[in-house]
Amino acid sequence: MSWRDLLATGDETTTLPWTGGRSLHAASRVFQLVDRPREHGWYRFKVEGKRVRAPEPAEPVPGLLTSPVRGYLVGDRLVPDDARIDPDPARIVEHSEKVYMLPEELDRFARVRAGRVYPEGPLIFIEQDFPLGPEEEVLEAYLEERTDVTAIPGVVPALDAAFRMEVYQREQAEARRREIARLRAEEEARLAREQRRRELLEQLGDGAGRRAMAQENFAEAAKAALTVGGARYLDHRRHGGRNRGEWLVMYRVEGQRLACVCDTNLRIIDAGVCLQDHDTGEKGDTFFTLESLPAVIRQAIREGKLVVWRHL
Repeated sequence: MSWRDLLATGDETTTLPWTGGRSLHAASRVFQLVDRPREHGWYRFKVEGKRVRAPEPAEPVPGLLTSPVRGYLVGDRLVPDDARIDPDPARIVEHSEKVYMLPEELDRFARVRAGRVYPEGPLIFIEQDFPLGPEEEVLEAYLEERTDVTAIPGVVPALDAAFRMEVYQREQAEARRREIARLRAEEEARLAREQRRRELLEQLGDGAGRRAMAQENFAEAAKAALTVGGARYLDHRRHGGRNRGEWLVMYRVEGQRLACVCDTNLRIIDAGVCLQDHDTGEKGDTFFTLESLPAVIRQAIREGKLVVWRHL
């Protein structure tokens, strides 16, 4: 226990700004914070030795803030008058610093004064400072969506940097809005396609239904089967004589017109493309149906391996 603890009466209080964390810095003391406030601000704390507790909102005490810094605000960041400004607007943030306790009513390109409770501490808002003159014209240039203020007389480097930083942030925000809109549109389109697919599947029925349909209306059955596989039916005709029960089906997939031969049960007899296992020599045509063949075609197109035997 130190001499400060022995002298404490229990009625000592201190008013300081709180910007987060479990410690509270005064000019020459550091307290451990027992009860943290809910938000940043000025508070009056009850002092208990090296600890403070029971924060109550308090009026600012600007006299506690030393080493004042003047400059222009960009959002909640201060571009100081003496900053060496990088011409790249994306890096201007490196030459600015966050300011705490800002009032909400400050205009864009406001000139302010801020200070610190202790040398390494965060910047705390003190007051709005007097403008230098061109701030109104710079604001007008921003509202008119101009990209530079070199034609405005009296613009100091800090104000020019603040303007470029605001323009950059607006462009970035607009780019984010466009990207969000694009992603939303893509997602809505995907959901619409998925809904359409579900509706089509309900309309087309199951495989047994399509094969039953093929006995009476082969064109509708073939159209339904190809739609399930993501292909578009074009036409069909008998192949190899009526008694053989084979059909030449023409369809379009990935922009290519192809043809295959299938039976009335929609099972592939001749895919019209190379589906041969080069290791065993076995042909894979009969492994597929009119529903599953388009997926194989798309994969072969993607891999650049499609070899077409039957040309339209």
